[in-house]
Amino acid sequence: MNIEQAVAEIRNAEEVPGLPMAWRWSPMSRFMFSLAMDDDGGWAYQMNSLDVHDEGLTRAVLEFARQRRLGRGPDARPLTIATGFSYGTYRFDSVAAASPPVHGYHHGRNEALNEVVSGVFPAYRCEFRGDESLEEAVLRKRMLQSTIISRPPVPYLRMRYENTRTKGGSVGPSRGFTTHDVLLRELVLLEDAPGSFVEFENSLGEVWNIEWNGSWLVNDRTQDTPPSESWVASALGSP
Repeated sequence: MNIEQAVAEIRNAEEVPGLPMAWRWSPMSRFMFSLAMDDDGGWAYQMNSLDVHDEGLTRAVLEFARQRRLGRGPDARPLTIATGFSYGTYRFDSVAAASPPVHGYHHGRNEALNEVVSGVFPAYRCEFRGDESLEEAVLRKRMLQSTIISRPPVPYLRMRYENTRTKGGSVGPSRGFTTHDVLLRELVLLEDAPGSFVEFENSLGEVWNIEWNGSWLVNDRTQDTPPSESWVASALGSP
């Protein structure tokens, strides 16, 4: 696969200033796509941004990913994460790489190119467990809105719950992905709903079970006050 030739055939593709063997192009007004190729020409790393494009951040992400060969090769996990990233005033602490079946950036246009590209984006370590399946990785990338560089953290959060008062609840015995605002809402609704519970898991696999039976029970330990928003953020590892 000749990556450089494939990029040359993309309309409006131009070199990225200050970054060798890298190109950028805009398929439509709201998007900017940027791609950097490995030294040996065998793999590339692509970052897409929506509405707001920061050239410095993009260069930093592509350089970081290329130096680490992030997500390179057919044996890479659906999502690969490397910590230790920082740039400017952004809060990102990691860079994530989505495998070709997850990102599909060139699916339907150039399948050969798609298969030698990692879809990379700035991220937060708390957003990943590291063992996501292909299906989970596709869902998580969509939940993260990875093309929006101003996005806040979306911590890895699996939850199941049941509320006897609202009659709301999750389906089945397994914890499913959700967002922290849903968790906060269901924690508030536990009060005055005996027999209800909220159970959630973070990126480290730590699990909390929270109930209300006249007082608050957190993993079977009684406390006088409900779990606070700051406690939830800390439990999820949110920066």
